Formats: sequence, structure tokens, C-alpha cells
Amino acid sequence: MAELREALHSLIAFRSGYERRAFLGIAGIAILLAAVAVFTSPLQMLAVIITLVAVGLAVARPFLVVVAVALWTPFEPFLLKFVPDELYVFARYFPEALVYLLAALVAVHVLMERRHLPYTPLNFPFVLFLIALGASTLLNLVPLPIAFLGARQILRYVVLYFAVVYLAPPKHRMRQTILIMLGVVFIESVLGITQALTGGALDSFLIPSDRKFFDSIQLTAGVQQFWAPGQRVFGTLGRYDQLGTFLTFFLLIALGLAYEARKQIGNRYFIALAAVGLPALALTYSRASWFGFILGFLVIGLIIKRDRRVALALTLFAAIVLATFFYQRVVLRYLVDVPQQSIVERFFEAFSPERLKGEYYGIGRVYWLVQTPLVVVRSSPFFGVGPGQFGGGAAAALYNTTAYDQLGLPFGIYGTEGQIDSNWMSLWGETGTVGIIFYGAMLFVLGRTALRLHRRSADPWTRGLALGFMGAFVAVVFQAFLGTYLEVRTLALFVWLVAAFLVVLAKREEVSV
Repeated sequence: MAELREALHSLIAFRSGYERRAFLGIAGIAILLAAVAVFTSPLQMLAVIITLVAVGLAVARPFLVVVAVALWTPFEPFLLKFVPDELYVFARYFPEALVYLLAALVAVHVLMERRHLPYTPLNFPFVLFLIALGASTLLNLVPLPIAFLGARQILRYVVLYFAVVYLAPPKHRMRQTILIMLGVVFIESVLGITQALTGGALDSFLIPSDRKFFDSIQLTAGVQQFWAPGQRVFGTLGRYDQLGTFLTFFLLIALGLAYEARKQIGNRYFIALAAVGLPALALTYSRASWFGFILGFLVIGLIIKRDRRVALALTLFAAIVLATFFYQRVVLRYLVDVPQQSIVERFFEAFSPERLKGEYYGIGRVYWLVQTPLVVVRSSPFFGVGPGQFGGGAAAALYNTTAYDQLGLPFGIYGTEGQIDSNWMSLWGETGTVGIIFYGAMLFVLGRTALRLHRRSADPWTRGLALGFMGAFVAVVFQAFLGTYLEVRTLALFVWLVAAFLVVLAKREEVSV
């Protein structure tokens, strides 16, 4: 017995305090996992294990967590189809929780080290926008949970921006992240083209059609495929417009890099990406994506680079469009959205008087582009009706009809969906003219930073990223009139992530921001 006691004592004798803390930590985790397994279920134990690993990585390698969230996001709508209901809430919101965790770790580090948060051009307009949100909440007596969810919907990835600026990752890590995402664009493009070539055989497998609820809160709306199988490809992003805006953003980033850094990266990569990316973009049938890409392409090639080839391409494109219009005898007046359409009909339908009339009287986007300023903003012009009350994802998820009922308006698109298919109108209605000015100022300073960095940086890759972001940024600002894309995680996350990269690069090169 004495020998046994001596053996146990030697086994648990620690040579340092670090070993003792490590042992106690591991023991505590083991006890926690055992308790979870006994009192709950193995699936919840798995969730605890994933959480502990992620927290450990966030502490030890925070930027690795950022890259993991960015890599997960484009595949999330598809992968969530296979998550058991017991873990759905966890899987749906865990990546977003990691963003908040990173922000909390940054705050703790700042307080412990007694350091100041780094200056960014976003600081002042961001604070002003928060004040506008607070004023709108108080003036409209919005319940705090609803106000919080409304603010979260539009600001969740702004938090990521501040965290990444503070982390200040090395340039080669930022470059690797961009190249990884361009690889994802290639994969999604190939998958989208495959969808079209197989005539929609993959659609039912890829599309996340089920609505998911937690109590009375709608977690995901699901996707109803109202288009013909094989048209409007969407890859793993769930909807054709989400794939389209995702491709638009990164194809414009790639265009900027192709202009400035093709010698560093190599022409063959850009050629391969364009060879699959542009056809996939066309096959999404997303007009917001098409027009956004064209606009960003013109900003990069014609306005900033003043490339004569772009002017020639624009002229040729306009000639082809007009020739197609007259050759196919497109009757513009009567074009409407139908399940089976050619790309030509889909393009010209955007300008159809019949479609615009149908969208207005059918309570589509056009209705809200008219009624938001006439009714919602007019009722509260300065600070709006309050966050989470009108037009965005929070009002839809909570089925919050309060503002709609008070103003005598239908509940969003088709009178049932809650959201109004326009981020700018939603922001204007919720935060008023003051709020939308301050939010616009946030985006303005990001665009100004990218422009200055492109003009003054000595590094070709940095100039290319800044140039591509300017085109992508203009595309996103335009697309926000045609959908809630400033809230959509498959786009918003990358807008703020790349913006953070540019601010970090500008500070390192001492470019005024």
C-alpha cells in the first residue's frame, strides 16, 4: 500500500505551476464533458468539444479563426441541411458567436495591457451611427431585445472589421486568405456550371428549402425554387442572388489584382478564374449581380485605370445587346418574370414596364422603393421607426408587424415576408435620414481609404486589392438598393473583412486614412 501511495504521488507531482494548471484544466474539461454526456446527449457533448477547441484557437491563433469563419460561410447554407435539429441553433450561430468572441478577446487584451484601440477611419462615423440607433430606439420606445437584434443584423460584421484591424495580421496571411477565397470562387463556379449542364439534377440536393424556427423566431426562411430546374444556379449558397453577389465581389477583387499584380500571381490563374467565374455569374440569372459587376468593372477599368480596352468592350457589349434585342424581336413591354427564361429575356425584363407595374401592385421591391419615403420616412423623418421594426431581416425573423400595422402597410414583400428587398430603404425607414447619413459615411470612408491606398502604395498586390475593392464596393452599394445584401452573411462578412485588410495595409505603409 505504501508503494502504491508513493507511485501515485510521483505520478501527480508537478514540476512546475504551468503543468499543474494544465492538468487541472484538462481534468476540468474531462469532468465537464462527462457531465454533458450523462445529463444531455452525445450531440450536445460534441457541441461542447467544438466550442472548447474553437475558444482555444481564438486565444492562441485568433486570425486562424477568422479564416475558418470566412471559409465556412459560403458552404454554410448547404451544410446546415445536414445538421440535426438538436444542434441547428448551435451550428447556425456559432460562427457569428466566434466573431463576438474575437471582439471580446480584443477588448480584454486592450484593458489588461492598458492600450488604446487603434485609430481607423471608421471610428467617428461608427460612433455617430450607434448614437442614431440609440436615439431611434428611445424615441420609438422599441423593446431592447428587438432593438438589439435589429442593430445586430446590420452591424455584426462591423465588429469583425474592428477585431481584424486590431489583430493586424501579416501581409502574407491576408494574401493567403484572399487566394483561398478565390479558390472557393473557382469551386462554386464549377459547381454552378455543373448545375446548369445537368439540367437541375443537383438542385434539390443543394437547395436549403426548409424553414427553421426557434420558438417563434424564424432562424432561416428556406428557399422556394420558383424558377425552372437548372436555371439560376446557386452552388452551395442557397439562392441564385447570393451566389451571384458572392461571385461579383471576388471577381472584381480578382480584376483589380489582375491589373496591378498579375506578374506576382501569374496570368494563368486569372484566366482560369474568369473562364469559369464569368459563365457561372451569367448563369445565376441574378440581375443585381450582373449590373453590379458591370458597374464595378467600369469603375475599375474605365474610371480609375482609363483602359481603352474597357471602353471598346463596353461599346461592343452595347452593340451585341442592341443587336440581340432587335434580332430576337424582344417585346420589352410585356416581359415578366417566368420560371423558364433565356438570359436575353432575363436581362431585358429588368426594364419592362409590365414587370415594374407588376412589382408595384404585387407588393414587390418597386412598391417599397416608392412607399418607404412617402409613408415610413415621412412618419418619422429624422430617426425612423426604430431598429428591428421595418424592412430588414430582424423584422422578418421576429414576425414584428408593429410598424407596418401602425402605418397601414403590408408586411414586407408580398405582404407576408417582413423584409422589403432593399437595404437602403430598410435603413432609411428604421434609422431615419440621420441614421442613413451616418451609415453612408461609414461606407464612404472605406471607399476613400481604398482609393488613397491604390494611389499611394508601393506594393503591386496592395494596389491591386485596393483597386478591386473599389469596384466591388461600388457594386455592393448599388446591390443594396435591390436586396438586403448588406445583411447577408455570404456577402457582408467579406466586405468588412477586406475593408479591415486595407486599413491594416494603409497603416503599415503610413498612407493617410
